Amino acid sequence: MDLNSTRMFANVVTKGSFSAAASFMAVPVATVSRRVADLESALGVRLLERTTRKLRLTEAGAILYEFASRGLEEMEAGLLALSEQQQNLQGRLRLSLPPSFEPMWKLLGSFQELYTNIEIDLFVTERRLDFIEDGIDVAVRIGDLASLSAIARLLLSYRHRVVASPEFLAGNLFKTPLDVATCKCAAWAKKEQDIVWFLGNEKVSIKPFIRANDYAYMRYLALNHKCITELPPFYCQEHIEKGALVEVLPEYPMPDQQVSLVYPSRKHVSRITRVFIDYCVKNFKVAVLLSS
Repeated sequence: MDLNSTRMFANVVTKGSFSAAASFMAVPVATVSRRVADLESALGVRLLERTTRKLRLTEAGAILYEFASRGLEEMEAGLLALSEQQQNLQGRLRLSLPPSFEPMWKLLGSFQELYTNIEIDLFVTERRLDFIEDGIDVAVRIGDLASLSAIARLLLSYRHRVVASPEFLAGNLFKTPLDVATCKCAAWAKKEQDIVWFLGNEKVSIKPFIRANDYAYMRYLALNHKCITELPPFYCQEHIEKGALVEVLPEYPMPDQQVSLVYPSRKHVSRITRVFIDYCVKNFKVAVLLSS
């Protein structure tokens, strides 16, 4: 038996009409009428006598309504209890973020406003984690995670943007991706690795005057007219809108990047970790918009 149809039937009886039940459940009247008719067909009995003025329960309808309404009340009470239990979760979440990962800052604040009894231990690093040795429940990581022996949950796909200040661009002309290679650049990098920017279909080798693994610092350099650099959109969109930064060569987009939540196992995820993961999946894109 379709429980959703049973719920609609019970609401029709409680509210006194199909239209009132439809309004209460925010669905079309035709949907309610069809689902109740389907329920009658599945049970092989008529549940409601329909007249132009009112509805009347049949004997079978009265029996079903007595038990269905009782069951719905119990289910709603259970959902309320579960919701209250979720709100009262208590304990500690051990989280790892990349350095200066601003999009998560507001999200952590709103999460703790909702779950006031959850404390957060924040470990800022971009290195590969040993979840057990490092004592981490869940981590936010950027980029290709194929080599990780962990579960990854995608939060967002995006493209970096090549940006510079109008003052810097006044003395530098960019017509093609190759022009980027000849100007003063700051680039994100680890150690002494070669740096290549993929701009559209072009592969450009970069010789930066500064290598850094901190986008906030690279943004600072660009805002102070020191160089051209590449930044995630949530680090630069606000400054682009204000005119403090300009996107360079937008017709040559950089490759997709991913932001993911990473955790060690589906089987042994604590309730607190699960609640945090679900909260991030639901709210991260909004947090990115608010922080950009």
